[in-house]
Amino acid sequence: MLTAVPAARVPSRLTANQIRGFWAAWGGWALDGMDASIYAMVLVPALADLLPRSGIAATPANVGYYGSVLLALFLFGWGLSMVWGPVADRFGRVRALMLTILCYSLFTFLCALVTNIWQLAALRVLCGIGIGGEQPIGGTFVAEEWPEDRRKMGAGYMHTGYYFGFFLAALANYFIGANFGWRWMFALGGAPALLVSWIRRGVRESAAWQQNLGDAARVPKMSEAFLKLFSPKYRRRTIVNSLLFLVSIIGLWAGSIYVPAAVTQIAVRQGVSGPDAARLASYGTGLLSIGTIIGCVMLPIVAERLGRRKGMAVYFTLMGISIAFAFGYVFYITPNALPTFFAMVFLLGLGGANFAMYTLWIPEQYTTECRGSAIGFTSSIGRFVGCAMVFLVGAGIAHFKTLGIPVAITATAFVLGLLLLPLGEETRGKPLPV
Repeated sequence: MLTAVPAARVPSRLTANQIRGFWAAWGGWALDGMDASIYAMVLVPALADLLPRSGIAATPANVGYYGSVLLALFLFGWGLSMVWGPVADRFGRVRALMLTILCYSLFTFLCALVTNIWQLAALRVLCGIGIGGEQPIGGTFVAEEWPEDRRKMGAGYMHTGYYFGFFLAALANYFIGANFGWRWMFALGGAPALLVSWIRRGVRESAAWQQNLGDAARVPKMSEAFLKLFSPKYRRRTIVNSLLFLVSIIGLWAGSIYVPAAVTQIAVRQGVSGPDAARLASYGTGLLSIGTIIGCVMLPIVAERLGRRKGMAVYFTLMGISIAFAFGYVFYITPNALPTFFAMVFLLGLGGANFAMYTLWIPEQYTTECRGSAIGFTSSIGRFVGCAMVFLVGAGIAHFKTLGIPVAITATAFVLGLLLLPLGEETRGKPLPV
C-alpha cells in the first residue's frame, strides 16, 4: 500500500509593506554597517593626520592607542543608544528607525570636517548613538511584520545588511579613500540620510505594534516599557541576553575592527605601502563581509536544527578559534602571512554572524509592549563594559608594541559565552509572543 507524501508547504506570500519595510530595515542596517566600518578603514590615515594637529606624535603605538580610545567612545555612544528601544515602543518602529538613520548620517558627515582628534572623538560618540539604534528597531519591525513561517529567515537576511555595508565601505575605500583621502570617506557617510524620505513615503507601521499598542490608551510610557524588562518574568532573560551580547561585542570589535589595521601592518612588513596597502585592507574587509553574509544566511537553518543555544555555541566556537589563531599566530608569520591571514578572516566572518542570532532570538523572548526596549537594552548595555575592554586592548597594544597578542587574548571571552549559553531561554518551535 502506497503512502501519500504530504505536499510541501508553500511559504506565506509577503505583502507590499512587508517587502518595503524589510528593505528599509536592511538598507538602514547596510548603510549603518558602512558608516561603522568607515572608521576602521580610515583609522591609520585619519589619526596620522589628526594626531600631530592635536599635539601628539603619530607613532604606530599612539595610532593604536588613540584608535582604541576612539573606538571605546564609539561603543559608549552605542551603549547610550538603548534609549531608542523605549522610543520605538512608545512612538512606533518606523518613526524610531528614521530618527536613528538621520542621527548617524549627520554626525558621520561632520567627521569629514574635524581639525583635531578631540572633535572626532565627540562626533564618534554621537555617531554611536544613532548607529546603535538602527538594528534593534529594524530587527523588531521585521520580527513583528513578517509572517511566522518566514520570520526566522527574515532575521538572517536582515542581518546580512550590516556586512554588505562592510563591503560597500571596502569598495568606497578602494576607489575613494585610497585616491582622495579619509575625509571623503566620512563625507560619503552622510548618504544614508537620503533613505529616510523613502521610508517616510513607503513604509507603514508594523501590524503587531498597531494592533497591540497603536491605540493611545494602550501605548506604554517609555519608562514602563523599559522597567518591564526587569519584572520577575523577564529579569533572568534580560541579564543573560545582555551578558551573551557582551561576549559577542568583545569578539566582534576586538577581532573584526582590527582586521584592516592588521592587514595594513602585515602588508607594510612585506614591502607593500601606500595605496596598495589600503587596497589590501579593503580586500580583507570584503572577505570578512562575505564570510559573515554566508554565516547570516546559514544561521536560521542552524538555529532551527540545533536550537538557539547550541546554534550560538557553534558560532561562538568558530569565532573564538579564528581570532586566537589569526592574531596570535598568523599575524606574526613572515613572509607571506597574508594568504593565511585572509583565510582566517573569512572564518572569523562566518563566526561573526552570531549577531544575527540575537535578531532572531531576542524578539522571541518578549511581548510587543517591551520588545523594542528589550532588543535596544540587551544590544547596548554590554557596550559600556566593551568600552573598558577596548581600553584594555589599546593598553595592551601600547605595552606590547603590537596589536596581535592583545587582540588574540580577547578570544577567551567566548569561553564565558559557552558557559552562559545553558542559562539562555530556548525558544525553538515557539511562535513570536504578542
